[in-house]
Amino acid sequence: MTNSTVHFLLNNDVVTIENIDPNLTVLQYQREIQFNTGTKEGCSSGDCGACTVVVAELTSKDQELKYKSINSCICFVGSLHGKQLITVEHLKQGAKLHHVQQSIVDNHGSQCGFCTPGFVMSSFALHKQNNTPSRAEVVEALAGNLCRCTGYRSIIDAAMESSEHAEADSFALHYKQTVQQLNHFKQLPSVTLANTNHSYFAPKSIAELAQKLIAKPNATLVAGGTDLALLVTQNLNTINDLVYLGDVAELHTLENNDEQFIIGSAVPYSEFTPMLNDEYHELGAMIERIGSRQVRNNGTLGGNIGNASPIGDMPPALIALGAKMTLQRGDSARKIAVEDYFVAYKKTDLNDSEFIKDIYIPKAKPGQVLKLYKISKRIDDDISAVLGAFFLELEDNVATKVRIAFGGMAAIPMRAKRCEAALLNKPLNRDNIAAAQQALTQDFQPMTDVRASDKYRMKVAQNLIQKCYLELQSRNIETRVVNYA
Repeated sequence: MTNSTVHFLLNNDVVTIENIDPNLTVLQYQREIQFNTGTKEGCSSGDCGACTVVVAELTSKDQELKYKSINSCICFVGSLHGKQLITVEHLKQGAKLHHVQQSIVDNHGSQCGFCTPGFVMSSFALHKQNNTPSRAEVVEALAGNLCRCTGYRSIIDAAMESSEHAEADSFALHYKQTVQQLNHFKQLPSVTLANTNHSYFAPKSIAELAQKLIAKPNATLVAGGTDLALLVTQNLNTINDLVYLGDVAELHTLENNDEQFIIGSAVPYSEFTPMLNDEYHELGAMIERIGSRQVRNNGTLGGNIGNASPIGDMPPALIALGAKMTLQRGDSARKIAVEDYFVAYKKTDLNDSEFIKDIYIPKAKPGQVLKLYKISKRIDDDISAVLGAFFLELEDNVATKVRIAFGGMAAIPMRAKRCEAALLNKPLNRDNIAAAQQALTQDFQPMTDVRASDKYRMKVAQNLIQKCYLELQSRNIETRVVNYA
């Protein structure tokens, strides 16, 4: 049984939509159908944050809401089913501005105003989770919003103003009703949308998903859509058959046991990052540089692996750690190493009708260390030119286990096996590091593109080997920029 209508709350009002093109983004829906033009269109690629809105959805307990900022320009409208969409127009109560809006006014944080609604919504989402945020938390929450006129000091000051004793807003006053309404939506059957030749299906179980992909092996899977949506917004393509993974309960696995982490392919970064950060701090720090808060609230680990980009940030780290993944087709499942998933440029080991179910990340054993280095033109919200991942097991300064992987150096993320061999079972010293740097030239012949030249990439990758060595030798010496905002 399916449901041909998308049900959601637009602010505090129930909205139903049907017979709509599944390629329509939330931003287009807002501006062109609802005429809520406070949400702005800037880059249409999830970079500038002018389109930021807030989505409230049920937690696993079903009695609590979590609020998250998202880029509405790269989010398809079907994904709103069962959620609450909150926009800047409805923050105020009557003629009185919401606390986060008034703070912007009081701190002179708005000039032309084009980007202001996005900043307001990011701040609103932050304050819904933490009414007394620190400066670091504010900076991280606003990293995906670009301001072109006032600069950031006044905006950061505004977002830091405590909302602890602020007047309850309309969303707090309607909290119980919202929870009840979203729970009602949750009981509805799986959603199907159709318009002309385009279709959308949101299965609620892995069995429904598997059955759909057997019937339509060429269907396009979408979870967060933070990369896929660019085909529509930037390339002006249309996707004929969309299958949304966000409602599949089994793809939201999140397990932390003594040996490993198990992460469902549709779990957003913002939900699993704290868990990984506790075990591998450098991995947590690197994930915070993947896109912005808005991107990480929707983007998923399965999506980052599945799109097979040679510059995806997570695959090199997963390859270095020896992570595995489950691929499923119908009722059959198989487990492969993440490094074996990538075959050639944008070509993977995935068979027709097969999908990524979950990812297994082993925990570190005594003496093992993970070092990660992302090289990009800016610290936050940027694509890697090179990403180096180094996983070593050391005994008396001898590398008894070495796994080194790079992104941005080849058509696929892959290991530097000759470089590894130059270090394995040898002491970490300058001579062996120099040999590993030279061996890297036999592992990769990088390309030149708009982000970096081939020579730059090779030199940077070689330098990262030395940087890793220096950090392991002098762990109390800071070699990275840590105070950048």
